[in-house]
Parts: sequence; structure tokens; C-alpha cells
Amino acid sequence: MLFQIYGDNAMYQLLGWVLVFAGLVICNEIARRTKAGGIFFFLILPAALTVYFIAIAVGAANGAQWALENQTHVYMNGWFHYAKLYAAVAGCIGFMMIKYKWGVGAKDWFKPFPFVIVAINILIAVGSDFESAIRGAHALAETGSRYWLSNEGVWLYGGWWNWVNGIAGILNIFCMTSWWGVYSSKKKDDMLWPDMTWCFIIAYDIWNFEYTYSNLPTHTWYCGVALLLAPTFANAFWNKGGWIQNRANTLATWCMFAQVFPLFQVGSKFAVLPSLYGEGWTNGLELSTAAQPTYANPTAQGVIAILALVANVICLTAIIKRSVEQKKNPYKNDIFTDQKDYKIAMARVDK
Repeated sequence: MLFQIYGDNAMYQLLGWVLVFAGLVICNEIARRTKAGGIFFFLILPAALTVYFIAIAVGAANGAQWALENQTHVYMNGWFHYAKLYAAVAGCIGFMMIKYKWGVGAKDWFKPFPFVIVAINILIAVGSDFESAIRGAHALAETGSRYWLSNEGVWLYGGWWNWVNGIAGILNIFCMTSWWGVYSSKKKDDMLWPDMTWCFIIAYDIWNFEYTYSNLPTHTWYCGVALLLAPTFANAFWNKGGWIQNRANTLATWCMFAQVFPLFQVGSKFAVLPSLYGEGWTNGLELSTAAQPTYANPTAQGVIAILALVANVICLTAIIKRSVEQKKNPYKNDIFTDQKDYKIAMARVDK
């Protein structure tokens, strides 16, 4: 079993997942379908939260108790969380510029922006994976255990699976084809990337799930399952070609929520932990206040990391094979033109 979902809190844990999944799908629809919705979610709200984050940082630096005890300062003060939040928001803004043809968003040279911002987001995660592997090795040498305490107070278990998944993430960057093949939809409600079909999405989802499962264990029930499935669900049923926009929108929305209310997923009845830690812990808050754990079962981390690597190798191999057969540069041209999803997405493109 991947997660510890049982006991008195099981219904709360399942309910929390449903609420997060539904909330992300709904917020994405509001943000993508209306210009006002997109401006609120990705310009006004991040600006307001930035003021809030600066106030917390200044307050904490001056020893203010309210700031030192603030949820964001205590549980979400690491470099990764802020980097991920603002990289995701930057992606959403850039995607709106392409969708609505604002400023440079109407220029052909700006079309590779989605590739660049997604690659940056992947590299942020890869860096975090490698950091965990290195720190796990140092902890093993010093304490005899791979558990190391992150600056958010989470016990992470770093090992070879982090290296494997980091490599899978690097390969995943090269699984993004047709960097210039992004468009605005006819209804101006989506930025479309037709050549980003299910082949890439599956490889990405497996890699990203493993990343969250190993490096954000107290969050992964939500950011590794609900957050990943929300954009994939929308792309599968009504928004063909819009997966990357869905992903950016839901990621930015979730990061803002998690940055302000981290205890929802860390220390409430809705909290869920991976099977790594065993049955001795109720939630992440309880775990973070304890001494270095003695039990660890990283089997799932290892298995999923290998699956992530295999999925991305298969995807990249298929891309190379297609590019050779079609005599195309896969990064300048569409290569999945025979797939149904591609054809549906292209029919929505505003040419």
C-alpha cells in the first residue's frame, strides 16, 4: 500500500482528497475560461500573497512571535516551495500572454516559453531529488540511517531512488516536442500544445509522483495524486491539447493554498503519510516533532523510481524513432500528428 489510509481519520483523508481534486478542477476552469479569472488567480492573488510573505519574513527576522509561529514560516520556508510557487505563477502569466496575445505573447520567438518554464520547474525538482540523495548518504555515514531532517522539519529518506528519478526528470525535459507548436484556441480560452499528448503526460505524471512521494512525503497524497490527476482529467475529457496550461494553473493554485495553509495536509485530520514511515505516525506534524525515525520501508520509492525511468526512456525512444522515420527535428516539428488527441487539439487551434 502506498499510503497510510486507515483508522478513524480514513474518511477525512478521502474527503480531503476529493475536495482538493474538485477544487483544483473548478479553479482551473474559472481561470482558463475567463480573462478576469486568470488575472485574479495569477496576478492579483500572487501579488497580495507576496506582500503577506514579505511581512512574515520581516516579522520573523525581527523576532515577532506572530511571524515566528506562522504556519508558512514554520512549515513552508524552504527554497523549493517559493521557487515552485513563483515558477508556476510565471508559467501561468506567460501562458495567458500567448493565449490572449498580450505583448510578446503574440511573437513567434516567444512560443518556446512553455518549454522553458516547464524545463525550469522540472530542474527545480531534479535538484531537490539530488539534494535528498546526497543528504541521505551523508546521514547514513553519520547516523547509520538515511533519514535527514529538511529545513521544514520533515524527515526525508534519501537514497538511490532519488538519483534514478532525477535522471528520469532530465530525460522528461527532452520528451517535450515541438517547442514552437503552441497556439491560442479559437475561443481564446486555452493555450494549446497539441504535440504534448498522452505519451509525455504519462511519463511526466509517473516521474512527478515519485518526486513528491520521496521529497514531499507529508504533501504527496494531495500534490502527488490529486494535483497530478486534476489537469490530466481535464485534458482527457474536455480540454485536449490544454494539459500544460491545466497543469500550470492547478500547480500555482495549489502552491498558493499550501503555502498559506500547510497544516491542512501536514497536521490535520486530512493529513496522510506514505507507507515509508510505517504505522507509528498519525500525521506529518507528529513526525516532524519526533527524533530520527528508526523504521523505513522505501520499497515503493524504489519501484516507482524505476517505473519513472522506464516510462521516460520509452517515451524518448519513441520520439527518436518517429523523428528518424519522419525525417523531422522533434523539437521544431510536430511528430505525434497521427494520434487522435493531436488531431482534436489541432481542430481547436486559432490559425
